[in-house]
Amino acid sequence: MSLPGRAVAEQELEEAGRLNPGKWTAHSRYVAKACEYIAAACGMDSEKAYILGLLHDIGRRIGVVNMYHVYSGYRYCTQKGWDEVARICLTHSYLLGDAAKGVSDFDGNIEEYRFVEDYIRNVVLDDYDRLVQLADALGTADGFCIIEKRLVDVALRYGFMPYTLEKWRKFFELKEYFDQKCGCSVYKLLPGIEENL
Repeated sequence: MSLPGRAVAEQELEEAGRLNPGKWTAHSRYVAKACEYIAAACGMDSEKAYILGLLHDIGRRIGVVNMYHVYSGYRYCTQKGWDEVARICLTHSYLLGDAAKGVSDFDGNIEEYRFVEDYIRNVVLDDYDRLVQLADALGTADGFCIIEKRLVDVALRYGFMPYTLEKWRKFFELKEYFDQKCGCSVYKLLPGIEENL
């Protein structure tokens, strides 16, 4: 089994939220719903998309960390036999295909970083990777939002990096890609987005 069912995924997020309380669990739920809605509109497996979105940040279960959550999530899901979720744990934070271009510095050890670096360099992204990357920018803890709001939120918390603008452009490329697949703006698929402007 390369990913859990919805009920198990929900239980995993609940347990993770007890281990490390914070807004990240609410954010994960909105990412999951965005994945589900967009996947359904463009002919992808919406159940799989929901589960991948729900567990993309599951590595945060270990406590307050920065980029280490991608590695922690990968290891946790690999141990569970959830290879597809493990993959998403790593790919969702590296839109530019370079481990040196995450939101913040990697806060694990050098061997762990080298593993992430090698994985990201060699992985070939599919539409589920791309969808979770996009959905990660469409949900805050308070609801669905336009990409600009989420990007400013992240920049206020982590600051600007030399590649920030390159990453922002990639988010808009992803939106355009899924707009075309869905035949409409993905914003039209997200209930209540106007209230969160």
